[in-house]
Amino acid sequence: MTEPLSPEQAYQQAIAQSGFVRDAAQEQAVRALEHCYRALHNNVGESISGVYLWGPVGCGKTWLMDCFYRGLKVPARRLHFHHFMQWVHRRLFALTGTADPLVVLAGELAEAIKVLCFDELFVTDIADAMLLGGLFQAMFESGVVMVVTSNQAPRQLYSDGFNRERFLPAIASLEQHMTVVAVDGACDHRLHPGAPCQRYWVREPGRPGALEAVFAQLTGTAAVSEGPLVLGGREVNPVRHSEGAAWFTFAELCEQPLSAADFIDLCERFPAILISDVPYLGGDSRPAKIARGTEDAAERVAAGDRDLPPLSKHDDSVRRFIALVDECYDCGVPLYIEAAVAMQGLYPRGYLSFPFRRTLSRLQEMQLQRFPPPGV
Repeated sequence: MTEPLSPEQAYQQAIAQSGFVRDAAQEQAVRALEHCYRALHNNVGESISGVYLWGPVGCGKTWLMDCFYRGLKVPARRLHFHHFMQWVHRRLFALTGTADPLVVLAGELAEAIKVLCFDELFVTDIADAMLLGGLFQAMFESGVVMVVTSNQAPRQLYSDGFNRERFLPAIASLEQHMTVVAVDGACDHRLHPGAPCQRYWVREPGRPGALEAVFAQLTGTAAVSEGPLVLGGREVNPVRHSEGAAWFTFAELCEQPLSAADFIDLCERFPAILISDVPYLGGDSRPAKIARGTEDAAERVAAGDRDLPPLSKHDDSVRRFIALVDECYDCGVPLYIEAAVAMQGLYPRGYLSFPFRRTLSRLQEMQLQRFPPPGV
């Protein structure tokens, strides 16, 4: 059995054997991960700082975290942030009526693991923002060491969020208990050359769609159904599905009130997903207001409206599309897409431009044979 490698050993091996190019930003992150790794395995008495890796899309944050995770010899868990929050909400519901449920939840984690690695910390949901401050602090006090990746520095998280002051304790906890490292190399490593494997097509009017042949190739002689599926208790209607793939229209997956939990379920059930009729997702933003009410929580506020971010008509479906691509990428599930416009023109501007950069980078990597990577 091969001895697990430390982050430094794994990085040097990748450079020597896999043709990786040295990257000063990555090397800085490796040093922080190596320090944390050695502290965890040397049984030091003092508290151990976790590592918070942040930077632009494709800079290698997830790969570095996974190298750290694979080498651990202490109990650990690795999750996408969507999965982590799904587990948190499920456990908090089960703990309804319990005194200090966040402390109880953190204690459960500490009994099971020493290290929690989670990928793509990105906070947009107000419910998540409200509970993360207390949860992070309880986890750190319970001795759980966190290693996290994000496209944003801690102080940028939830930057335009409503009631953001309620999220500030979460930021303070992250900065107090973690070594924050900017992995800010200019290169998107997902775009390195590789053998192509087309999984994105622009639909040409009057010509047969590409996904008919793709679906037939993926499913072979397996039985095919056009009946509905149930995701998270909600019925959805695929174009067709088989044990080898599920094919949906964009409207059915992304214009319905589905959640990240539903996409988790989808990726667990099907090894490939096809989406047709993806429209141009951009559009002019329009200002919006919402009447103040009980969602303003404990603070008393003056009557009137409060501003919402300027959104376009597609932005709700774009959020779901982002969550779907994240889940497919994290699970190594190829996503085959037929759209009205070229990939670079799907969402050229808008309120969600920042998270959509990650989506575009991941879709581009899916056009290579090396996706999904071995072991995913």
